[in-house]
Amino acid sequence: MTLTPEAPHSLHTERLTTVGTHLRAALDGAYAAERAVARATFPTEGMLRDPSWDVEQSRAWTLQRLKDLEEHGFGHAGVPDGADAVQDPLTAVVTFETLAHADLSVTIKSGVQFGLFGGAVTNLGTAWHHAEFLPKITDLSLLGGFAMTELGHGSDVASVETTITYLPDSDEYEVHSPTPSATKAYIGNAASHGTMAAVFGQLIVAGQRHGVHTILVPIRDDAGADLPGITTGDQGHKGGLLGVDNGTISFDHVRVPRRMLLDRYGGVTADGVYESTIDNPNRRFFTMLGTLVRGRVCVGGGAGIAARRGLSIAVRHALKRRQFPASGRPDGVLLMDYLQHQRRLLPRVARSYALGFAQNELIAALVKVQGGEPSTEDEQRELETRAAGMKSITTWFANETLQEAREACGGAGYLSENQLTEIRRDVDIFATFEGDNTVLMQLVTKALLTDYRKEWSDLDKSGVVQATARVAGEQMAEATSVNLVLDRLASAVRRRPEETTLVDRRWHALMFEDRARHSLESLARRMRAASKDKGDQFESFNAMGPHVQYVAHAHMERLVLQAFIDAIDECPDGETKQVLERTCSLYALDSIHADRAWFMEHNRISSGRSKALEGQIDALCRELRPHALSLVEGLGIPKDWLGAAIVDES
Repeated sequence: MTLTPEAPHSLHTERLTTVGTHLRAALDGAYAAERAVARATFPTEGMLRDPSWDVEQSRAWTLQRLKDLEEHGFGHAGVPDGADAVQDPLTAVVTFETLAHADLSVTIKSGVQFGLFGGAVTNLGTAWHHAEFLPKITDLSLLGGFAMTELGHGSDVASVETTITYLPDSDEYEVHSPTPSATKAYIGNAASHGTMAAVFGQLIVAGQRHGVHTILVPIRDDAGADLPGITTGDQGHKGGLLGVDNGTISFDHVRVPRRMLLDRYGGVTADGVYESTIDNPNRRFFTMLGTLVRGRVCVGGGAGIAARRGLSIAVRHALKRRQFPASGRPDGVLLMDYLQHQRRLLPRVARSYALGFAQNELIAALVKVQGGEPSTEDEQRELETRAAGMKSITTWFANETLQEAREACGGAGYLSENQLTEIRRDVDIFATFEGDNTVLMQLVTKALLTDYRKEWSDLDKSGVVQATARVAGEQMAEATSVNLVLDRLASAVRRRPEETTLVDRRWHALMFEDRARHSLESLARRMRAASKDKGDQFESFNAMGPHVQYVAHAHMERLVLQAFIDAIDECPDGETKQVLERTCSLYALDSIHADRAWFMEHNRISSGRSKALEGQIDALCRELRPHALSLVEGLGIPKDWLGAAIVDES
């Protein structure tokens, strides 16, 4: 294989195969230049924490590493640091991704400080808050937490119990935890390092509640002691991310000045009257939370990088580790030459590419909505839905993949020096912070149902829906097709799908389209029927929980396939495009194979075609085996950054 430098300006010299170089450029996509610069300039000395360190050592090292990164320009990159508060979401996301190549405690502590705490000030505060606090946040002289979650309320943010009561006599707010369950919990920077928190609570003015708002509350003095009325707790050793000091905070009638409320969307005037630019309380609440969507984009992207790290270690190990002599192979067979080992790793490599391409599209949507370009409310809503879904499916994938990568490396994978157990421990929590995945997938389906009802209503008003229910259903399917490219591909084979080959992209499109469309339409019918039921409404809808999850998964799989197809279309013809074509087919067939029961139950595939899937996946794995090294190079994790002894030995 021909070796070429990754980039002529790279400070970290890395020699890649030609195909690996081109695959990396394809996966980096529109942000290849930004990601190449980030790799070239990222400070790599001491980038991984010693896994033998205890909690206190890990926390001290993590904070110092964050300070060192800030000195090199890798701390608050993309986060505004002054009164103008000009956001740069692209740089912020690329920086988070780059940090995820190394110690994830540093990645998350950076996310807490700059993305959550700093993001709350940026997105919910006014020019005064920006000028007063952002410079201190970005230079790390003011460390803060994002105090949203409570012991009694996690996903149900609208029901948090903490109160923020306006006191007209002193022109202050009183922040209070009325019950033990109102204690803020799992808050990063709360256990030891933070001196302030962005606190979410119910705003009360003149006895009237105005919903959840956010206020800045000092929690410690310069000596690290709790301030009067503040009680912090240390949640100690965790299953991972030992360098992040998660803790609890409770408030006992703590008073802060009126100006400390982050009142961009609503607050109390100098006359003591509540005012908001958004009259509807529900719309105001979701607008405030919607400004924090970048956190979910970052967490999903970071999890995707963690999965790539694990796959890079496992595949590289399989390319040099030999097991059992065989005919013509007296020194033993490479692990990567065993079909079963290929089946363990290569479909996951394929899905990593698929999710990476989908992440690029999500970043583009984020940049459009938050980067200063004109955007609509529909685009904001679509961004929130896609971010929720991508965060969920990518973090689930990361957890499953890191376990498989660990097992694929045998006993060596269980040694801390080979990083897999450490990455696996750290990424575990990604599935539940920044939104529990199951709840987020419910949000995805809720948005799809809302769009479905709106489209149906619009069609009805325009007179398009008429004649039989069958005709109406067909017209509805055409009108509500989210992916026009997939729909066009699917239409080409819809009448005779069984006559197409298993690697025909049109057949993949048809399967993904039909799965997403049918599952949504059937759920909508069930919900309409349940709404007319005179019985227990909760149990009626509760029984649909698995169906709700399935709809979201099917929708996200469709979006991911669409992103992969779009990326292939952008790739110049040649060997790299051929590899991507096979990789996309492997992703698509693996998804169909995993869900073959649904396709058979709904008469989308025959039992014969279902059986044939297995052989076709095997064939694709064999075809991609010669490109295994190039494929992991394309994932974008420099070999020298892996920090795994089993890789360093090669």
